[in-house]
Amino acid sequence: MTVVGVDDTDSRERGMCTTYVASRIADRLSGVERTLLVRLNPAVEYKTRGNAALAIHADCDPDRAFAVARETIEALAEVADDRTSPGLVVAEGSPEEVAEEVRAFSRAAIRDHLTIADCERLLSARGYRHWGVGEGRGRIGALAAVGAWGALGEWTYEYISYREPDRWGSPRRIDRDSVFAAADRGYPEVWDTVDRGEGEPVCVPHTPGPILHGIRGDDPGAVREVAAAIEGEPVADGRLFVTNQGTDVHLRDGTVADARDGRAYRLDGVVDGEPESRRGGHVFVPLSDGDDRIECVAFEPTKRFRDRVRALVPGDRLTVCGELSRGVCKLEKFAVRELVRTERVTPTCPDCGRRMESAGREQGYRCRDCTRTAPGRVEVPRERTLEEGWYEVPPCARRHVAKPLVRGGFDAPIHPER
Repeated sequence: MTVVGVDDTDSRERGMCTTYVASRIADRLSGVERTLLVRLNPAVEYKTRGNAALAIHADCDPDRAFAVARETIEALAEVADDRTSPGLVVAEGSPEEVAEEVRAFSRAAIRDHLTIADCERLLSARGYRHWGVGEGRGRIGALAAVGAWGALGEWTYEYISYREPDRWGSPRRIDRDSVFAAADRGYPEVWDTVDRGEGEPVCVPHTPGPILHGIRGDDPGAVREVAAAIEGEPVADGRLFVTNQGTDVHLRDGTVADARDGRAYRLDGVVDGEPESRRGGHVFVPLSDGDDRIECVAFEPTKRFRDRVRALVPGDRLTVCGELSRGVCKLEKFAVRELVRTERVTPTCPDCGRRMESAGREQGYRCRDCTRTAPGRVEVPRERTLEEGWYEVPPCARRHVAKPLVRGGFDAPIHPER
């Protein structure tokens, strides 16, 4: 067996897609067993859109695999963009037998930051064939993809349909109704195909490049069926990818005090102030776990999720999930562990029903029309629109690696977005 790792062949502005490059490589190799699509740390600076690296597992000669892969990358990679720095790594042997140090490198690439020096030391130690353009920064992701099969235990699927090359860069022609109908038939095994709340088919990208649509789910047959049911322009080709998308593998357990920028966490804490809407429509809420405090934010693109954040009150106990950036946690989902169910309010006169007024500093309250008094504020039930359990951003704002609630396995009731 041979494992081929590829990364960083696309461009934000010029298009292309590393899944397409990997698919073309796989077309030319014999004995392809599977193709992996591995989402790495979404906080890494040098990324295009989803920070994806690819691996091809094939029963073929490693020297031929290296030659084919390099030739394909040289033909397709968007190296005119100086941010694009393709990398190729080829490892001889079974993907199940990749060394533990390479598996550890893969796990670190998903949750941490690595340098090209880290990568080159490990490549030299393992004796892997490798190549890159310029600095060859893509070798970091390529090496991570090589070790991913042994490093990770949870996998989902994506079936990607590709456009005819002469249509790349032009508006995609998709029958919207067929997308929603197919999504309804496939749900919940197939998820994040559409956003029903926003009326948006999220499986169709808006960037230039070869992808027509990508269908994600837990069952390989189901994602193929949904893809086949979508009507529109001709499909030139397609491929099924095994992927870590929708698994939350990027999250690490942590504390507010220890959380560092550029990593994604699960953090427990208590709401420590009123939610605040700021310029741009972003909603911020402070979270405390004792002596330490952090701000969490639901950005405007998370749409209706912001209403969930606005509904929080001081004292609510939460678990929040998201990436830390400049000391702020960018919310992907949160769990309400305990809600504040009561509030203290100015008392109401039991005789006339009027709201009482302060009788003076530390003198309680009195009714201006009656002789009734009260020693202080009273505790009454508080009406809440939230319930205990997990809330998430809608599909239109979901990160590739973030786990949709509909997949299950959460430790509290779920309130999925569709």
